Amino acid sequence: MDQFRASANSFLSQFEPLTLLLSPLLSLLIAWILHSFFHVVRDKGLKPTLLGFFINSIKLVPGVKSYIAAEKQKVVNQLQSSSISKRDGWRTELPRAGLGVGVLDNMKDEKRKDVSWQGKCSGTVYIAGSEAEGHFSLINEACSMFAHTNPLHMDVFQSVVRFESEVVSMTAALLGGKEKTSGGQVCGNMTSGGTESILLAVKSSRDFMKAKKGITRPEMIIPESAHSAYDKAAQYFNIKLWRIPVNKEFIADVGAIRRRINRNTILIIGSAPGFPHGIIDPIEELGELAFSSEICFHVDLCLGGFVLPFARKLGYPIPPFDFSVKGVTSISADVHKYGLAPKGTSIVLYRNHDIRKNQFVAVTEWSGGLYVSPTIAGSRPGGLIAGAWAAMMSLGSEGYSENTREIMEVSKRIQKGIKDISELFIVGRPDMTIVAFGSNVIDIFEVNDILSSKGWHLNALQRPNSIHICVTLQHVPVVEDFLKDLRDAVQTVKQNPGPISGGLAPIYGAAGKMPDRVMVQELLVDFMDASC
Repeated sequence: MDQFRASANSFLSQFEPLTLLLSPLLSLLIAWILHSFFHVVRDKGLKPTLLGFFINSIKLVPGVKSYIAAEKQKVVNQLQSSSISKRDGWRTELPRAGLGVGVLDNMKDEKRKDVSWQGKCSGTVYIAGSEAEGHFSLINEACSMFAHTNPLHMDVFQSVVRFESEVVSMTAALLGGKEKTSGGQVCGNMTSGGTESILLAVKSSRDFMKAKKGITRPEMIIPESAHSAYDKAAQYFNIKLWRIPVNKEFIADVGAIRRRINRNTILIIGSAPGFPHGIIDPIEELGELAFSSEICFHVDLCLGGFVLPFARKLGYPIPPFDFSVKGVTSISADVHKYGLAPKGTSIVLYRNHDIRKNQFVAVTEWSGGLYVSPTIAGSRPGGLIAGAWAAMMSLGSEGYSENTREIMEVSKRIQKGIKDISELFIVGRPDMTIVAFGSNVIDIFEVNDILSSKGWHLNALQRPNSIHICVTLQHVPVVEDFLKDLRDAVQTVKQNPGPISGGLAPIYGAAGKMPDRVMVQELLVDFMDASC
């Protein structure tokens, strides 16, 4: 040791003391930079990382950042242009004297200013007819009858507690809860919508996997066609999210998902169908993958929950999608879509109580007493629960079957009509009532703008650039009108290409091509921030 010390001191004596002091610090700094770089590359990939570094470097050039901010504001202003003028005169303070029942006249006046949505919107309103009659009238009365109730007070409002339990049980029975392969313990709760159902399923899966496998740095894997609610859940619950590109059939790539699974994976996702293209992911294959990997598997049935069970009975080729599939641990299904219930009603279901218990929050150290809540909301509107129960009970299996037959037939007619337009193509092979279509010949977003000018409200998509229509009962009487307007819009764009005044085609097109996705994200946030 003495010889080694003497040799080391002799070698180091040729360097300045300051160099010897700074070298380890510099080495640590370089190591930290490399570690951070490789961490970002692992999360985002090499190409996006290098692109982001390049774009951020450009922003450092004097004047560039302010120029980009000005251009972003122009886009936000264009997005807001249709609503800014409407905000003039909006009330910012309470009236000095209350309006009493006269407020209802004011509300009726405002309602008349809403867009005419009857038969013109993709999804949005799923009930047929007008609001003053039929099923609309029934659920409106049911909601108003229980508008004062709150299932948080279980001992007081026992009626809505029963309604919720029965809605959950009836939905579970539709989605494989009675099958032997389900385990016979399917349970769940009502929520405010598909997003809350998904958030709760993700939160429950995270906590369940932490208790089961000790995972403290959770990750989940979803196809890029999965709903954006999973991005929200990842942000809310501090979960690393991996979005995997879909395959050439626009469904979840099971092989790619398998390769991404690691010791921190808590959850994988499948959709039946996916919102963008109406295509069912390979639920059986994903279920087998989740089961063999001992992780959770959530199936998003928000759109398909009240269609696919009946479509299968009607003879449509619907692959397995529910709790009859081994490996499925949770399901979300919206009653306020094809369940024809009032807006703000959805269901989250779990294979067993061991998983669902992780959804609850119980507080024992509060001075206000003991507290336990099953969902994100504490107080919940009992009127909506009652409206969902009334919808399901009034329609029954026969009513839902007939509705499914009508909308599936309309969906097939729309697919045929689109195939007859040579300039268009259908994205993938739709399994249900969503038909997405694009074009390699004309700008599909310009077609969408022209349809919007005719009163149609469709959804703009990306990857590939396309638009879709989500067929509801509102479309049954107007399907030929839609196809005619679509044919006319295609010919108009073909003969006179270029954006129409006030249209959003340039913005959608630019957003799809813009390599800096952070900038697109900032645009959306600025738009939302300016809207209220």
